[in-house]
Amino acid sequence: MNINDLLHQGSEWLKGSGPHSDIVISSRIRLARNLQKNPFPQWANKKQAEHTFATIHQALSKIENLSELTIFKLAEMDSIDKQFLIERHLMSHEHAQKSNHKAVAVEKNETISIMINEEDHLRMQVMQSGLNLQEAWKIIDGIDNALSKELPFAYNQEWGYLTACPTNTGTGMRGSVMLHLPALVITRQINRVLAAIAKLSFTTRGLYGEGTQATGNFFQISNQVSLGRTELELLENINGIIRQIIEQENQARELLFSREKAILEDKINRSFGILRSAHIISSQETIELLSMVRLGCDLGMIKDINRSVINELFVLTQPAHLQKLEAKKLTSEERDIKRAEIVRSKLGVS
Repeated sequence: MNINDLLHQGSEWLKGSGPHSDIVISSRIRLARNLQKNPFPQWANKKQAEHTFATIHQALSKIENLSELTIFKLAEMDSIDKQFLIERHLMSHEHAQKSNHKAVAVEKNETISIMINEEDHLRMQVMQSGLNLQEAWKIIDGIDNALSKELPFAYNQEWGYLTACPTNTGTGMRGSVMLHLPALVITRQINRVLAAIAKLSFTTRGLYGEGTQATGNFFQISNQVSLGRTELELLENINGIIRQIIEQENQARELLFSREKAILEDKINRSFGILRSAHIISSQETIELLSMVRLGCDLGMIKDINRSVINELFVLTQPAHLQKLEAKKLTSEERDIKRAEIVRSKLGVS
């Protein structure tokens, strides 16, 4: 598999299926692991970083259920390809910086990706569509167990798995859920909800994780610490919080539908109309309008548009994807024109 193959396939986590997929876009479990006696990536010299990469590469090749992984070396990629992988949620912004001795291993349906020499030696993640943390955990736990037989992970009986950032020490696990919460935003309840979960040691980020702001009514919610709790306890806590947020979003949707249906229909249909007719449109406006169209699909106000198509457009209309589709660098205006063309095509307008 080469990186261009990813461009013409749908990611597993964007299927728009799974439990509560009207509100939950995706569920992700990430594990941070480091090798004994190897300096953390930030402090490793060239030789040490090369050794870490070679050791992990060899271990991955021995795991039978990871046989379909493709390893992309970041030093061999241009800036568009790196941004492309970020837009598909296969690696972090931080990983794209200072690319020497770094890599990302990607499974063909994009359920599994593994960053090598990011902040930690290994950042493994599994993504699933909808609220499906248990299935994601089952898959990544199997990968972790298999790799632990090949690699000497840095582990302390008192502290657990040792990581570069203290907040990841312990299980090394970060569970996160991507939520679409337009009704809570429209009814101005979102700040209250986010303030409440912050008090429970959960953090909120935007569509592309750490360092990004919420846009298009998307909120990525994850646990802040992993020390002192088991993986199953963390999963139970995350699931509990997410189910409460889902309930509040559903209540807000019912409130809007019953009390402000005409206004809501107008907002949704205006958004749909702009997307179907625009010939030049920015990334920010596209995300905001798609958010309303997705809400319209979920509420039955817009017919014959599959949720997975809307999910796919959130990714396809990002800058690197547009340039990959055109196989060349585009100016900002050229991207805005190409973006509008793709949206019209996907929404059935010739």
